[in-house]
Amino acid sequence: MDFTISDDRRMLADTLRRFLSEHYPVEHRNKVAYAAPWHDPAKWAGLAELGLFYALADEAAGGMGGSGFDVAVVFEELGRALCPEPVLGQLMAVRLMGAAGGDPGPLLSGETRYAVAMGELDAPYDLDGIETRAEGGRLTGRKSVVYGGAGAERLLIAAAGPSLWDVATSDAEVAGYGMIDGGPAAEVFLDATPGTCLMDSAKPALEDARDWAALALSAEALGAMEAAFAMLSDYLGTRKQFGQPIGGFQALQHRAVDLAIEIEQARSIVILAASGMGGPEQAKRAAQAKHLVGRIARQVAEEVIQMHGGIAMTWDYPVSHYAKRLVMIDHQMGDTDWHLERLGGMLAGG
Repeated sequence: MDFTISDDRRMLADTLRRFLSEHYPVEHRNKVAYAAPWHDPAKWAGLAELGLFYALADEAAGGMGGSGFDVAVVFEELGRALCPEPVLGQLMAVRLMGAAGGDPGPLLSGETRYAVAMGELDAPYDLDGIETRAEGGRLTGRKSVVYGGAGAERLLIAAAGPSLWDVATSDAEVAGYGMIDGGPAAEVFLDATPGTCLMDSAKPALEDARDWAALALSAEALGAMEAAFAMLSDYLGTRKQFGQPIGGFQALQHRAVDLAIEIEQARSIVILAASGMGGPEQAKRAAQAKHLVGRIARQVAEEVIQMHGGIAMTWDYPVSHYAKRLVMIDHQMGDTDWHLERLGGMLAGG
């Protein structure tokens, strides 16, 4: 099987990589990711000018991509640059708006920023456990850790049922904050908040959006792992002990090789998941990717820190920030254990 990406996707990857390398060096990233609004609105506008969001939707929805491989290419580059821009919300909104028959135009142009609010304190991943209530066109409840919720103009909210609602952020109480790895999140408080019901029976659409988010996060983790491993390789070749580079010590060589193999395993499962999006095995492939990549990402985070030593724990050295992001990705849209349980249920159900 030929895993070479198409010329169009290579051009997309190269363009995005150049933009991020020029506009998002790690010093700038750390400056904007950990202080309100926890990203750079000017760089968000730059991504929109590149037409990035059009790569998240197919032609029928007004986009120029929308396949699993298009999404994987975009998010791998975002992960490689450790970019805190909340593109994940746009991707999920594309899927939900498409299912609801809405107009994704303002979303694809970047004119309107969306965040998707699924999780709650007692149901971080489980759609059947949602307690937010809708009555008379108004919503009451609390949505927790809404990625990109700080600064979004519109919220797509999953209420009990589950149903899907469109709410103006200005109508809700939104408490924004930065996550431990940087980037914007929010708690959303709804108290008879007006909203527009987009779908009454939204579970299939919400599950689809979650599958695409799982692929995107897996690809983002892959890009971050490769960047962290490249820094480790450089460090092993330049840091000296006993008159020679520490990369010459066999124990560290073996650990580095094992890590490289694990990262290639992650790449393989991301490719498999991307190929399955939109098909009958989408849910299984997305869960497999999120489970395996979550496990490997945590291993990479631990190993690159251990093999670097104390310098990897410092603020100014990029590895610490990559490690935090890799650990956090596992907890977004279902962690390793949750997706493993989900896979077990799929197998038990035939």
